[in-house]
Amino acid sequence: MEHRKTYNAKEIKTPRGPVLIEGPISPEKLMGYEFHKDLTAFRPSEQQKKALIEIAGLPEGRIIVARSRDMIIGYVTYVYPDPLERWSEGQMENLIELGAIEVIPEFRGSGTGKNLLKVSMMDDAMEDYITITTEYYWHWDLKGTGLNVWEYRKIMEKMMNAGGLVWYATDDPEISSHPANCLMAKIGKRVDLDSVQRFDRLRFMNRFMY
Repeated sequence: MEHRKTYNAKEIKTPRGPVLIEGPISPEKLMGYEFHKDLTAFRPSEQQKKALIEIAGLPEGRIIVARSRDMIIGYVTYVYPDPLERWSEGQMENLIELGAIEVIPEFRGSGTGKNLLKVSMMDDAMEDYITITTEYYWHWDLKGTGLNVWEYRKIMEKMMNAGGLVWYATDDPEISSHPANCLMAKIGKRVDLDSVQRFDRLRFMNRFMY
C-alpha cells in the first residue's frame, strides 16, 4: 500500500509557554532540532533522537513532535509492529503501532500528550490504518509521577482516547499477565472488513490452538 503522509501543525498554550505540535516530520527536519535531555524513557536522549530519525525515514514511519522553539520536548511514533510481537504475524500492511509516546516531566499535565495524538490523527491517511498501542505498566513512570498503576492507566487511557483509540480485549499473554496492561486501537473509516477480521484473529490467537 502507499503510505501517504500529510503534515499538520497546531500550537498549544502551556504554563511553560507555547508549544508547537507538528508532523509527520522528515528525518532532515528532525536532525535540525535539539532533543531535550530528559527524553530518556526508552533510551538515552541522543540515542532516542537517532532512533526517531530512522523511524521517520521508513515508508510507514510517522513521527509527530512537540517543541518549544527548536527544542523537542515530546514525541509520538508510529511504525509497523515489532517482528517478535504477535501483531506482526498477520503481515498486515494497514496495521501500524503507536510505538512510543513521551513528554518531558516539566510539560506533563499540560495537554501536550493528548495534542500529540490529536495532531497525528488530523492526517486523513490515518483512516486507512488500524492503529494499535500496547500498554504495559512496567513502561510507566510510576516513581516519577507518584501515581499508582490504576491512576496511571486512567491517564494513559484518556490520552489515547484523545486520538480515537479505545480498549480492545485480547488473549495476548504479555497483556494478560497484569490487569492494568491493555490493548487499545483505532480502526480507520476506510479499513475493509477482511482486515478487521484478520485483526480479530490476531487479538484472539490462543482460542484457535486447541
